[in-house]
Amino acid sequence: MDYSKGTFAVIDYIIFVLMLVFSASVGIYYHFAGDRQKTSKEYFLANKNMPIIPVAFSLMASFMSAITILGLAAENYMNGSQFVIINIAYIFGTPIAAYVFLPVFYQMQATSAFEYLEKRFSKETRLLASSVFILQMVVYMSIVLYAPALTLSAVTGLSKWFSVMSIGVVCTFYCTIGGMKAVLWTDLFQSLLMFSAVFAVIAKGVTDVGGFSEVWRIADEGKRIEFFNFDPDPTVRHTVWTLAVGGIFTYVSIYAVNQAQVQRLLTVKSLKEAQIALFLNWPLTSLLSLTASFAGIVVYANLAKCDPILRHEETHIETADQILPYFVMVSLTMFPGLPGLFVAGVFSASLSSVSSAINSLAAVTVEDFLYPLCFHHMSEKQVNFFTKLIALSYGILCILLTFIVDHLGGVLQAALSLINVVGGPMLGLFSLGMFFRRTNVKGAVIGFVVSLSLGFWISISAVMRSQKPKIDEYRSTDGCPANFLSNTTQFSVSSVGNETFVGNSTMSTLDFSTKEEEYIFPLLKLSYMWYAGFGYITCIVVGYFASLICGKRRYVNPALLSPLVQFKSSRKEPISEVLQMDECT
Repeated sequence: MDYSKGTFAVIDYIIFVLMLVFSASVGIYYHFAGDRQKTSKEYFLANKNMPIIPVAFSLMASFMSAITILGLAAENYMNGSQFVIINIAYIFGTPIAAYVFLPVFYQMQATSAFEYLEKRFSKETRLLASSVFILQMVVYMSIVLYAPALTLSAVTGLSKWFSVMSIGVVCTFYCTIGGMKAVLWTDLFQSLLMFSAVFAVIAKGVTDVGGFSEVWRIADEGKRIEFFNFDPDPTVRHTVWTLAVGGIFTYVSIYAVNQAQVQRLLTVKSLKEAQIALFLNWPLTSLLSLTASFAGIVVYANLAKCDPILRHEETHIETADQILPYFVMVSLTMFPGLPGLFVAGVFSASLSSVSSAINSLAAVTVEDFLYPLCFHHMSEKQVNFFTKLIALSYGILCILLTFIVDHLGGVLQAALSLINVVGGPMLGLFSLGMFFRRTNVKGAVIGFVVSLSLGFWISISAVMRSQKPKIDEYRSTDGCPANFLSNTTQFSVSSVGNETFVGNSTMSTLDFSTKEEEYIFPLLKLSYMWYAGFGYITCIVVGYFASLICGKRRYVNPALLSPLVQFKSSRKEPISEVLQMDECT
């Protein structure tokens, strides 16, 4: 194939702009339609009359960000197909979220999921968890906005800051004026673009190689086909156990207790419809996960013999995350419009994730902090005005933070790893309330803080630990045309995420002098896929035993317990009535 990189045509820019215009138009429409977002119920919960299909697509779109799509392709290109085993976790995680956690939130009917923590434990517990969530999502949405813009700008030539500003402004605009209805319907449209982008890459890549069987043969020869690594060592990055078991904790922490997802599930008319939306989301999420992973294998089959990372002086491809857009610009530019479709699909993934974050952040800020303090004295019209102002503020903050992220360099990937540490302890905190009658305020807070602290300690230590150089003998430049090869012969080793690559470069080489390997505490070598599970188990164990030491709760309203542990009671207390005794003895 021709490895020359193409350029954007006029039609590509038109497709990208049309995607932005349509997303903004949806916000304008719902600003004037229905109740015109005049009440908090409509603004945050879409008046609880949303159809199941857009909710299911929105659940998937908010989870599968642009970083996920680019990262899945890069993971399969660099390391092989082992990661697809995580889809097994979705099979088990979906019914857990639907039948164990969701009924409690749906019965409570609160806009903020953290209201549960106040009813079950205390107001302070609610505010602590809300604050952690806000910090997590603020950092996350700035990275989700910045990372794909940086990746695509290096490959397609699109201005990095034009991409950031256009996506950030449009997303903030339709979130602010259109509320949850605009978010859900644009997520449906953007999801279809995401699928179209990935399918276009697969179709062209498979055709170029000569069919699916040829793609599989090349990938198998390159040791990219692996599914059944049953190594029980928890420090191994990806195995069946880390992905299929550890992935359950990650998946459930997102779909069972994350505010963005719980809020979406409360926009349908009944608990049954919410559960159906969750089960429809499962195949959608798996389909996009599998196709994005396969896209990475297809790209490997096309580029393995003329690897752009090894030729980074000519291609300017420095990281594996740029592999997928690079292939698009090499292979798809002969069909004007397809590169634009791909870029629109990737940025649609950013739009859907950032819009989810903005709306959920506004909901938590209003319901957990401002309403108890001052909003209860205001009229509905005043509350609505300040709610939209808060959503606008978070959107602006997201854009501003990208300028800070731009100067963080290698810390960018470290930040992404640290964000994942929050899910396990958060799931553990809610589980302490829903599964154990004897847990109390002090025990829950101690368990949450201890597990969160340990999780950050492990992840920060892993990020700071240098990676050993690794040479991948199954990627080369042997198949490149002569004019693509550099005249330099000196080799250097450079980092690509959690991996390293060897390439032709004039950069100075690394020192490979033999050094005695320093001792590392085994827990610090834990695979990142166990972070959520480790945080969850730590929170449960520490929180439960701390509760036993600090006294016990006399009575817990059964409505605050998961259906797994509910018991029949002749008492018919309202859900807000919870008696507690939380004094240490």
